[in-house]
Amino acid sequence: MNEDKAARYNRLKRNASVVSLIVSVAWMMAVVASGASAAIRNVAEQSASRIAPAVLAPTATVVVYVALLLIATEVVSLPLAFYGGFLLERRYELSNESPGAWFADQLKSLAVGLLLSAAAASILYVLIRRSPDGWWLGAALVFALFIVGLAQLGPVLLLPLFYTVKPLDRDALRARLLSLAERAGAHVLGAYAWGLAEKTKKANAALAGIGGTRRILVSDTMLAQYSDEEIEVVLAHEIGHHVHGDIWKMILFESALILAGFFLASRTLALLAAPFGLRGVADIAGLPILMLAAGAVSLVMMPVVHALSRALERRADRFALDLTGNPQAFISAMRRLGAQNLAEEHPSRIVQWLFYSHPPMLERIAAARAFES
Repeated sequence: MNEDKAARYNRLKRNASVVSLIVSVAWMMAVVASGASAAIRNVAEQSASRIAPAVLAPTATVVVYVALLLIATEVVSLPLAFYGGFLLERRYELSNESPGAWFADQLKSLAVGLLLSAAAASILYVLIRRSPDGWWLGAALVFALFIVGLAQLGPVLLLPLFYTVKPLDRDALRARLLSLAERAGAHVLGAYAWGLAEKTKKANAALAGIGGTRRILVSDTMLAQYSDEEIEVVLAHEIGHHVHGDIWKMILFESALILAGFFLASRTLALLAAPFGLRGVADIAGLPILMLAAGAVSLVMMPVVHALSRALERRADRFALDLTGNPQAFISAMRRLGAQNLAEEHPSRIVQWLFYSHPPMLERIAAARAFES
C-alpha cells in the first residue's frame, strides 16, 4: 500500500485510538469481573470512615473510590497515550514538547479529571441513593447543565491551565476580527493569541465560550504563517457556528445521548448488580458497569454524531464564504491547514463515517471553488 506521510500519520493515530478504546473497555470489565472494584470500594469506605463524619461518609467513599479508579486507569492507559499523544507527534515532526512537558500536562489533566469526576460521581450517586429506579432522568438534567457550564467556563478556567492566552497584539488584525464578529451579529469579549507553539506545530483558531465568555482565539502558529485574509476567513467559519446556534445544537444532542446512556445504565445496573456481587444499584463498585453502559450509547451513535457535525461544518464553510466573499483566502487557508496539520487528502468513506467530524479538506476546497465560479 502506497501511503503518503499524512495518510500514514492519520492511520496510526486512528489505530492508537481504537486500541486505546479496546483496552479501556477491557480494563473496566476486568475491574468488575475480578472483584477489584469491590476491593477498591472497601478501601474507599475504610478511608472515608477515617477522614469524614458519618453523615458525609457515603459521599467521601465515592470521592475516594473515583480517585483510586481514575489513577489506576491512568496508569493502564498511559503507554498508549504516550504513543499516540507524544511519540507519533514527535515522529511526524508535529510536536514541540519535551517528554517532561508532556507528562506534566498529563498530570494536570489527571488533576482536573479527578476534580470534575469526583464532583460528577458524588452528585450522580446522591441521585441514585434517593431514587434507585428513576435516577437516570435527574442525572441527565444535571449532566446537561454540567456540559453548558464547561462550555461557558472552559475558556476562562481550564484553557489557561494548559496554554498561554494573551490579548492579540496585532492591532489591525484584532480590529478586523472584532469587526467581522460584529458584522455577523456575534458578540465577543475580545481577540486573543493562543499559545500552541510551545506544544505543537499545528495551527488552529476558535471562537470559544458561550454568552459572556465568548472570545476569539488565534494560535500563535497561525499568526506566524497566515495572512490576515486567511485568518479572517477561518474565524468567519467559527463565527458561523455561533450564529447558527451549532454549539447549542450539539449540546442538545449530547444531552439526548446522556439521557439514553443513563437510562440504559440504570437498566444494566439493576440487571447485573446481583450477579456481580454488588450491594445494589447504589453501590459505587458498580460505577464501571454504569460507565460502560452509558458509553455504549455514545459509541454506537458516534457515526450519527460525526454526520451531524460534518453537515454543520459544511454550513459554517458556506457562511464564511458568504460573509467574507473571499474564496481564494479560504482555499489557501485550507491548503495551509492541511499541510501544517497533516490532514488526510483521500480518506475512505468508512473512515469518514467512523472518525471524521469535519469534511475532508479537498471536499471543502472543492466547495469553495464552486462558490467562486
